Amino acid sequence: MKSCLVIRHVPYEGVAGFRAPIEAAGYAIDRVDVTDPDFANVDFDAPDLVVMMGGPMGVYDVERHPWISCEITRLARRILLDRPTLGVCLGSQMIAAAMGSRVYPGPVKEVGFSPISINGAGQGSPLRHIEDVPVLHWHGDTFDLPSGVELLASSDKYAHQGFRRGDNLLALQFHSEMGEDPRFDAWLENEDDVTAAGLTVPELRAQHDTHGSTAVAAGRLMIADWLARLA
Repeated sequence: MKSCLVIRHVPYEGVAGFRAPIEAAGYAIDRVDVTDPDFANVDFDAPDLVVMMGGPMGVYDVERHPWISCEITRLARRILLDRPTLGVCLGSQMIAAAMGSRVYPGPVKEVGFSPISINGAGQGSPLRHIEDVPVLHWHGDTFDLPSGVELLASSDKYAHQGFRRGDNLLALQFHSEMGEDPRFDAWLENEDDVTAAGLTVPELRAQHDTHGSTAVAAGRLMIADWLARLA
């Protein structure tokens, strides 16, 4: 089988709904946490697919999280080799940083389920499957668009919601993997983020219950489409 390495930055942000299409595409999934003692020795070049998930830390927070610099260095090499790589939220920001772009705090917290706008380039991309589908957002950072990539989607709060380089690199700022995973309860414990976005925890729970399954179904179609295009 082909190999997929999932890089997890916190225990409650795993591959979630993306597991099914990745396994259906013939990948055996392995996982490493950035807190694992052997993380510094993980070979980012070896896996057939690397999936980098989200986390509450910022890419720029290297003093509190020394593993960030090490991760970006190895990720930059993988991108240079054009090895298939997917980044979600913090993972997308890591990709941007590894490609030399600035990552920084944005103007607002974007939290909750809402659709994103798919642009012209995105219409022919895997992101077409999530058009008009409310998906989960949970971030307050953004990034400058790296050189040589295609912007695929935006929201009313953040212009850079998804980009790709060729078929092998896809970066998603939003969380279309989340909507059915019980670990969402751990996300809701960060009530400050919810409040900063103008929501209450019960309101966000209601959004999750209304939109979660539809969001995950669309996200799975998107990832299956992307995997089918890998060079």
